Amino acid sequence: MIRELHEKLINGETTSVKLTEEYFDRIEKKDKDLNAYLTLTRDLALEQAKKVDKKIKNGEEIGLLEGIPGAIKDNICIDGIRTTSASKILDNYIAPYNATVIEKLKENGAVMLGKTNMDEFAMGSSTENSAYGPTKNPHDFSRVPGGTSGGSAAAVAADEAVWALGSDTGGSIRQPASLCGVVGLKPTYGRVSRYGVIAMSSSFDQIGSLAKSVEDAAIVLSAIAGQDKFDATSAHSSDKKYEDYLTGEVKGMKIGIVKEYIEGLKGDAKKIIEAVVEKYKKLGAEIREVELPYNKYALPVYYIIQPCEVSSNLARFDGIKYGLRVDDEKNSQAEDEFGLPKTLLETYLDTRKYGLGAEAKRRIMLGTYALSAGYYEAFYIRAQKVRALIKADFERVFSEVDLILTPTTTGPAFKIGEKIDDPISMYLEDIFTVTANIIGVPAISVPAGTVKVDGKDLPIGFQLMGQWFDEENLLRAADAYEVN
Repeated sequence: MIRELHEKLINGETTSVKLTEEYFDRIEKKDKDLNAYLTLTRDLALEQAKKVDKKIKNGEEIGLLEGIPGAIKDNICIDGIRTTSASKILDNYIAPYNATVIEKLKENGAVMLGKTNMDEFAMGSSTENSAYGPTKNPHDFSRVPGGTSGGSAAAVAADEAVWALGSDTGGSIRQPASLCGVVGLKPTYGRVSRYGVIAMSSSFDQIGSLAKSVEDAAIVLSAIAGQDKFDATSAHSSDKKYEDYLTGEVKGMKIGIVKEYIEGLKGDAKKIIEAVVEKYKKLGAEIREVELPYNKYALPVYYIIQPCEVSSNLARFDGIKYGLRVDDEKNSQAEDEFGLPKTLLETYLDTRKYGLGAEAKRRIMLGTYALSAGYYEAFYIRAQKVRALIKADFERVFSEVDLILTPTTTGPAFKIGEKIDDPISMYLEDIFTVTANIIGVPAISVPAGTVKVDGKDLPIGFQLMGQWFDEENLLRAADAYEVN
């Protein structure tokens, strides 16, 4: 889609301003029901679009992403724009700087339509944990779009954006991509700078792209990848154009499958994933069964380490430095009989009580407990040791295969409200996706088909995991499935 729109721009069939206005018109008509956006950046978008149109008018060459409208998840900072991370505690926060990915998008001439809804501080699997209400699935408004990048996935699926940025901590790009029927790419940890992303779980977080096609996701990755002096974990990327690696060929490629993953699925979801495997066989890929014995511990490892990092990262939201501060006089729980102001601790407690949602509080408490004296070694240190064993499993398997194929989700989108009061059931939605974050490999979710539920066709995707810093083969295999 990006390439087609690019051709229309340079051929004069449309302009970036006209294209941008069309998307804002679409958002105005659709988003009252969908709730994919939290903030629209019309002035910024039109300013960017006008610059691109001027370049075209002057006969200057433009890149593939120039003038193409997209959306940004609301935990990624844009200078001068409200950035809430879908939390009341940041309701009034105006970012004073650009995230590195935003700087890169501006350099590439991309048009940014606005900031998308998400689970608060990127905690959840349904976008129901947003302080501003849930986003709806475009295929069925009674169902979730997935999370935490549900707003980004829904915006792309509903044609409210051509592409979108999301963040992926345990599947937060891939899971909503699967449930909304779009492509979701999580790059290798370090491939894309995290500077300017509101930190939630620093050893897992990674920015990636959502789009209608693998090629579009690759084009966005080409724009945002690269080493950054502001992020010590970022890696050099040699300015690769990932879209150039999409040959449509997988002949001779070795793809591993974990038999238990597919057998654990039910009904149509199982048939769809089995059909994906058969298609790769027909395309000439070699399918091998692989064993990952320690991977069964991935989910508990993730839900120990991740809350520990949440507990540390969210300590900064205290009502003192920035964001919400509960008014001393109106909401104080602790003013004494003389009307004296409450203590610093009481200010912290009141602000966090009113400013943070239930899931954020739950994970802060879990993490603080796991890091506390007497439990640190029993929980956090042990989980890190098992994390190393999981990584060793994958290093062994990747010496035998190029990619690993799994389901992305256990099934299609569930109903809004169905799992919100059952945290364990919600956490299990990440069962196929958390491992890629635990070990830092790149992974992608690609639409595989639809499952009929209550008379509606609901999308479901499959996941490919690649070797560290081998987005080229990952994208090539995903594209081959899509185009053949």
